[in-house]
Amino acid sequence: MKRSIIYVSFGLVGLISLASCSDSFLQEKKNYDNVNAGIYNYVSGCNGRVNDVYSWCLPTTSDMTWKYPSAGNSDLAGQSTEEYAGFSSFVDPQVELSSMGSDNSVPDFFMGTQSNIQEAVYGRIRNINDVIEGILGGTISEEEKNSFLGQVYFFRAWCYYNLFKWYGGVPLLDKNLDPVASSVTPRSSAKATYEFILSDLDKAAKLLAPKTMNGGWSGSDYGRITTGTALALKGRVMLLWCSPLFNRSNDQARWTNAYNTMKSELDSIKACGYGLYKSGSNVNGSDFASMFCQSNKNPEAVFVTLYNNITGDGLDNQKNNSWERAIRPANTGGSGKSVAEMMIKEFPMADGKIPAGTGTYSRLETSDSVYDKALPFVGRDPRFYRTFAFPGYRWAYNGDASAKDANNPADGKNYVLWNYVWYTNQNDQGSVESGDFYGADNLLKSVQGVYVRKKSDDFDVNSPLYNYVASDTKGAAPFYSAAPLIELRFAEVLLNLAEVACGAGQMGDAVSYIQQIRDRAGYTAANNYGLQSNLSSDQAACMSAVLYERQIELAYEGKRFDDLRRWMLFDGGSVIPDGAPSTWTLTGWGGNTCTWLGFAQLNGQRREKIQYRVSDQYGVGGSTFDSDPLKSITRPTGVDLRKNNLSDQNLTLANWYKEYLVMKVNKGDSYDLNKNMLYINFRPNYYFLGLSSGASAANKGIPQTIGWQDANNAGSMGTFDPLAN
Repeated sequence: MKRSIIYVSFGLVGLISLASCSDSFLQEKKNYDNVNAGIYNYVSGCNGRVNDVYSWCLPTTSDMTWKYPSAGNSDLAGQSTEEYAGFSSFVDPQVELSSMGSDNSVPDFFMGTQSNIQEAVYGRIRNINDVIEGILGGTISEEEKNSFLGQVYFFRAWCYYNLFKWYGGVPLLDKNLDPVASSVTPRSSAKATYEFILSDLDKAAKLLAPKTMNGGWSGSDYGRITTGTALALKGRVMLLWCSPLFNRSNDQARWTNAYNTMKSELDSIKACGYGLYKSGSNVNGSDFASMFCQSNKNPEAVFVTLYNNITGDGLDNQKNNSWERAIRPANTGGSGKSVAEMMIKEFPMADGKIPAGTGTYSRLETSDSVYDKALPFVGRDPRFYRTFAFPGYRWAYNGDASAKDANNPADGKNYVLWNYVWYTNQNDQGSVESGDFYGADNLLKSVQGVYVRKKSDDFDVNSPLYNYVASDTKGAAPFYSAAPLIELRFAEVLLNLAEVACGAGQMGDAVSYIQQIRDRAGYTAANNYGLQSNLSSDQAACMSAVLYERQIELAYEGKRFDDLRRWMLFDGGSVIPDGAPSTWTLTGWGGNTCTWLGFAQLNGQRREKIQYRVSDQYGVGGSTFDSDPLKSITRPTGVDLRKNNLSDQNLTLANWYKEYLVMKVNKGDSYDLNKNMLYINFRPNYYFLGLSSGASAANKGIPQTIGWQDANNAGSMGTFDPLAN
């Protein structure tokens, strides 16, 4: 995607009149149609308005908000999964979300920020409708109209999908209404909302076909929406409609329809140039890693946000992907993201099987290889090493981190993460909750335990734009990596298809799609790609395998929370909110999705973290960078994922660990005031969100969701049923 798609000057296209928004998009309407209609008579004018839609609607690496889906951060979504520890408001056992006031208020994904049309959910939709009407009324050729309209219809569907997954049915506005204060657009049913989204995606796919089904956009237009992007999102939406969240009776017709449709449209997605990223030289899962940082056309990137692609004197250091800096250690200019031990142990062993003793997926065969909690990096799935960073692993970057702090490591190309810790008091060494500890190599208090490594340049790209740079003191390179953000990639397309195939009873097809994913990861047909033999005949085991593969393949990409919600894996869906009708009762999957899958429900569990501390015999240290008790001990060469002898390298590191370090559990989730452990608690009414008090007050004619109190009706319970037709 060319740079101007994302960074557009609003004034160039006459949008000064859109600087503010009504207090309500449904009531007290204002007219924002004061864009000069003449701009739609020119391709350049239409292009500017369409680019404006991109700038408002493309996903970002920001924390999950009303505007963007989760991108894998430790945000509301991430902290409600196995990926991160720490209670978000969705799973906090001590705090119940409310729709009645400002205290513990339910997140507002319905309205968003009302004071700015660009930052209001329906403001984005209104802008899109304005662009659609303008293009339809313009005088450019039909061919050009279609290519622009296809892109804009996609984004309208994208906006409504992000509402649909949270609220079910929402008000559907396919055109801009006259600003009549007395009118109210009601909430449509979930089914009507679903059909509206699919209709827009079908329009987008059809209109974009002439431009994109010959390999996709080329040149500076790479990254724009294609027919394949529309059909891939359509598959995600159809999968959601099939899932237990919306399909409580396990209606087989939904699964069969989705399977037949998505399978028939796969070739059209491929015709746009999409497929699994493969380089032909896959070393230790390097293809899995490198696909996230490609500067050239990337077949994996079905729906992507591109960042700075300007080189030389025009380089803009500010227009980059902030993800990489967020996950890098503090002694390389980052802030770091620490993962939950629950996720570390969940990854397959090297034979492709889930480690024994996890107890998470009881229908899946466990590995014969032993998972060593003290040495979890030994003998794991290739994707494991591209997802996590442990002490003793090379994690290269460009630049010199000592430019920021003279005590930081200077050699970025050979940087090895050493973030073991020592304590300043011998009595603290065994404590889970307390203890004054410091990290090696000037990390000190910025230790983080085990880091998220995924979506970083952990290989040598040789591109200044796509490599993380530790400092930009000379202004010669971006401080952040300019790596694209892939919201929907081809692996997810295959996994979505695998899931609907399994749901439709076509388990053999489901297995074949999982095999393609695992082939790219580095498994072979010699051991059936690490899969058990009964998946083609056991539907529950097959579905477990699909969901497990999603958990691993898409880890830290912001997809897990949606999977947990749509399969109701916090409690199995066995409990319905107060006031919900019997139609909310889960009658498919034996009345409990967790039991049917053999999945250990997430409610009632804790997520601790782990760190590695200096062994007792080496004593304690001080609070300065040079007070490391192991400073005189020779470290092994950092594990280098570019080399083929990974097992030998891991063995060498493991032996060093055994001598000098000890694994320590570190508090992840909270304790109460009496130091009692607290456990995950996702309440049944959270599966469908209620309107916040602010959204309700601004839209008095809009009914509240069942399971939530209605601030417009003296706190009576909501009446809108997301499962009603």
